[in-house]
Amino acid sequence: MSKAEILQVGPYPEWDEVVLNKAFTMHRLFEADDRDAFVKARADGIRGIATRGDLGAGRDLIEALPNLEIISVYGVGFDAVDLDAAKKQNVRVTNTPDVLTKDVADLGVAMMLTQARGIIGAQNWVKDGHWASKGGYPLRTRVHGKPVGILGMGRIGFEVARRLAAFDMDIHYTDLGPRDFAEDWTFVADPVELASRVDYLFVTLAASAATRHIVGKDVIEALGPEGMVINISRAANVDEAALLDALDSGKLGSAALDVFDGEPAIDPRFLKLKNVLLQPHHASGTVETRKAMGKLVHDNLIAHFEGRDLLTPVL
Repeated sequence: MSKAEILQVGPYPEWDEVVLNKAFTMHRLFEADDRDAFVKARADGIRGIATRGDLGAGRDLIEALPNLEIISVYGVGFDAVDLDAAKKQNVRVTNTPDVLTKDVADLGVAMMLTQARGIIGAQNWVKDGHWASKGGYPLRTRVHGKPVGILGMGRIGFEVARRLAAFDMDIHYTDLGPRDFAEDWTFVADPVELASRVDYLFVTLAASAATRHIVGKDVIEALGPEGMVINISRAANVDEAALLDALDSGKLGSAALDVFDGEPAIDPRFLKLKNVLLQPHHASGTVETRKAMGKLVHDNLIAHFEGRDLLTPVL
């Protein structure tokens, strides 16, 4: 029986490449010099797309593949996939939720602690000899007992909240409505009101057209000169220009960011700021989680072509 042909939009770890190459005929789009010509030459045979959350699959690509049946996304976010185009063409879409949730929450909390306590600056203080020559590192601020906001009480938001509860933080959250499992935490319907009540604001909601720039100028300024934004969701959820202006002017105290517009070519203004912690979009970057993500990409494709139910369907 011939192998199904899959268009691979971006590279995966070697362990995923091995199993995908064994199960399917993989066409590596990311290695092509002329991507349009590459797709056109193989269009009729391709039945699936294997992509990543940051790369997705746009309308032009979906419409260029007349026999496309499934798009399997390596990542929980699928905002870069044109779902309308997929639906119109009866293309199934899957992602890799749950397996990365706790690692993302771990890093988000670590980012908050790192920025609040000045861990990187304090290490440099030791390495540069300032501890010996100038004395102790300048005092920072605590996190325990402080009010914290979570924008989006989904899987990741919930895991973040569980961790923050261990720090005795006063947890507030915004979602489409109060969540039954969050009865010990305070629901706040409006993001601006949420920001005005807290010192730390975690952005954990899924990205969509409706959430684009939900953390805008009003939310950022409501958080204030002592506040911190921690974004472990999608860059589009934050108005990056407004964020940069507020960080530069002091209207926002600090930020800890794992995602950026146009990454990895981020806005150079970020590199000049002392009140921002920058991470290379690696919240799910553990060996264990990445292996589980790759397995779900593979298993969803296998399930589809064997006529079984998809493990983690989006569409």
